Amino acid sequence: MTELLHAAVSPPNLLPTGLLVFVLLYWLTVLLGVLDFKTIDVDTDHVGHLGTDGHAAPDTAHAGVSWLNHALAFFNLGRVPLMVFVSLVALPWWVGSILLNYYLGNTSGLLGLALLMPLLLGSLLVGKVLTTPFVRLFAAMEHNHDSGAQPLGKVCTLLLPASQEQLGQASVPQRAGAPLVLNVRAASAATELKKGDTALIIDYDAARRCYLVEPYDAP
Repeated sequence: MTELLHAAVSPPNLLPTGLLVFVLLYWLTVLLGVLDFKTIDVDTDHVGHLGTDGHAAPDTAHAGVSWLNHALAFFNLGRVPLMVFVSLVALPWWVGSILLNYYLGNTSGLLGLALLMPLLLGSLLVGKVLTTPFVRLFAAMEHNHDSGAQPLGKVCTLLLPASQEQLGQASVPQRAGAPLVLNVRAASAATELKKGDTALIIDYDAARRCYLVEPYDAP
């Protein structure tokens, strides 16, 4: 264990170790209820609309956007949450860096940096393979969400704090079955909702894929 710790913080492995620590801290905050696992995500719809603001965009810009969209789709980004993909890339990248530098006997940061790029490429491909089974799972979750009960106009209870900038979560009780859990933001910039607050669902923000809520005091 001591040797592994020393290897993890050695110069050739610092970058993968830093990413792995970030991932672990992120999932810790999710488990503690501070963040939602989709708080950091990639919105491929916005990427696809770059350069379509009414002004003529160069062909090279369209080609660049198209290439980026294809790259994101190839790695399942936009179909699985970003942090799920990053987590499944960070672990093989870290393990590969530890093992490769160990067997090469390398302690040089420069050589380690040169090795990180091919290792990262391999880890991205591993991440694609590992996330592929989750694509249908998250697609089914989105389908059930879209085709389920319409929550507009209903009262909800905050599970995670929310403001206009901070994405939160709220629970809507159902007549039958488990409560409906939604991603929510405050409709007003001056509103900050805390965990346990009661709110009214007034609209759906399609661009940010969340519901807009405002404080509600039950009569």
